[in-house]
Amino acid sequence: MKFNYHTHCEYCGHANGCCEDYVKEALKSNLKILGFSDHGPFPGDGFGFRMDYDNLKQYINEINILKTEYKDKIKLLCGLEIEYISSLDSYYGKLLKNKTVDYLILGQHYYEDTNNNIHNIYDAESTDCFIDYAQSSVKGMKTGYFKYLAHPDLMYENNFKWDENCDKAADIIIDAAEKYHFILEINANGFRKGLSDMCDGVRYQYPHNSFWKKVSGRNIDVIIGCDAHDPAQLNDIYNKIAFDYCRKMKLHLVDLY
Repeated sequence: MKFNYHTHCEYCGHANGCCEDYVKEALKSNLKILGFSDHGPFPGDGFGFRMDYDNLKQYINEINILKTEYKDKIKLLCGLEIEYISSLDSYYGKLLKNKTVDYLILGQHYYEDTNNNIHNIYDAESTDCFIDYAQSSVKGMKTGYFKYLAHPDLMYENNFKWDENCDKAADIIIDAAEKYHFILEINANGFRKGLSDMCDGVRYQYPHNSFWKKVSGRNIDVIIGCDAHDPAQLNDIYNKIAFDYCRKMKLHLVDLY
């Protein structure tokens, strides 16, 4: 791989290494493009597992300094992985205005239901919520704010058997990706987490084969996201595993820039 746009760092509180540590590792790994996409904060810090809103300006400034320092060696981009919440729609435009950040990745960990109540997908009690999760992802895809959808099959990390809701949720996301020419991500961190003994057998929590078999053969672009939470993960074996998986599934791989 010559690029990675899905990179976290110490700002989020659950990754190792400062921004420059990732740049140095990217150079060692001969990456041509490194995009930072730490978990985007929201004003008021109403969501967990991400950087504090007060640190956003420092995060952007630090990456901008590194862009200048390393401009002759590697292309650096400043982005965020962030959920789409419709009531906060104007916030995404502000982030992108005047190149405050270079890009946004849609990463639905939190999502809205049909009554605009916000939930964490990791708290799912059944597959019933997967439809709302998928529809919230599509809302984000339609806005034009985001470059691609990270781990579109994240919902299957929950330990439920594949059922009608799983199937329908997959179709909602995949049909929208094809309709709106929206890129889906194969997430290497899913492979990094290893095989799990799930109620429907031993499998990766994600990528989920049943989801990606549906993508195969469709007019949909796919990107590999390292989802690095440590500099060493920029060039570990799981990125190759992700690449081989894409070839096996006959997915159409693309770059962003």
